Amino acid sequence: MSKSSEITVEAHDLRRTFQTKNQNPVVALDGIDLQVMEGEIFGVLGPNGAGKTTTIRILSTLLLPTGGWARVKGFDVATEPEKVRRVINMASGAEKAGYDFITAKKNLWFFSQLYGIPSDIAEKRINELSEMLGLTKYLDRKFYALSTGYRQRATIARAFINEPKVIFLDEPTIGLDVMTALSIREFMRAQAKEKGRTIILATHNMSEAESICDEVAIIDRGKIIANGTPDSLKRSLGAPPLVMEIQPAPKTLDMLSSIDGVRGFTSSVDEERGLAMVQVVVNDESGAEQAVEAMRKSGYNVLTSWRRSATIEEVFVSLVGKGFKEREETEE
Repeated sequence: MSKSSEITVEAHDLRRTFQTKNQNPVVALDGIDLQVMEGEIFGVLGPNGAGKTTTIRILSTLLLPTGGWARVKGFDVATEPEKVRRVINMASGAEKAGYDFITAKKNLWFFSQLYGIPSDIAEKRINELSEMLGLTKYLDRKFYALSTGYRQRATIARAFINEPKVIFLDEPTIGLDVMTALSIREFMRAQAKEKGRTIILATHNMSEAESICDEVAIIDRGKIIANGTPDSLKRSLGAPPLVMEIQPAPKTLDMLSSIDGVRGFTSSVDEERGLAMVQVVVNDESGAEQAVEAMRKSGYNVLTSWRRSATIEEVFVSLVGKGFKEREETEE
């Protein structure tokens, strides 16, 4: 994708601390730096509670930073919020997306009028966005009667109704079926490539980030721990990760932590097949062999093992020693 050299979103030493009544202050953002270019899809990735949503809320002027600064299209989010709001929009997969007892079209019309868009232009944009998102046949249905997927398509259309220069999307495909999620991702690609819009996507869906993001920043505990293109981040791992299918599903993988050459691990359970898939980031072949042997010595049946191309989550694993799921369980 051909991109302009213009910086549309930037942040320096951005911080946010929340005060609590009974505990020490909670540090949600701990000095992050960002630089996002025009026409770029930029992914902010991390486990739940890492600081993704806080970052989006600050950049979209919904939350003030407690330190550092951020600018959108050259406007400071703290001192020039009204100027920022004129050039942005946002949507979240977790929000209540519209008014239940009016149609999808009237919902979009209502939001277009909040931006003062003339009637003829609003009508044209609603029709164009609905066509691109596969929503046209459902525009006259009451919002409550739409499926989750079509409500989310309407939410995405709403975020683009004012033709924003910068769009913030927080988990836009969470809980959606595969085809709806694919449709929304294709729409995002087209908006960035053909319209030059900058899209900042907060997600913990690694495959989504790898498929559509030009740049990604992996955030954990309020800090950016890796930043770059998906390919460059995966190349940084060096040796291809080890994958093992084992039975029964392990209660712990601590036996892997002490192996020289093992940089980290993550796992998932296939309930239907009654086995677990363990992914191990290793330095070399020796580390992979020792990891397989450690599982066997611990009483697990290693059904099969192989080496595969790296994923973005395995970059995270190499940096913190555990995957997103394991990190979230640690924080509970």
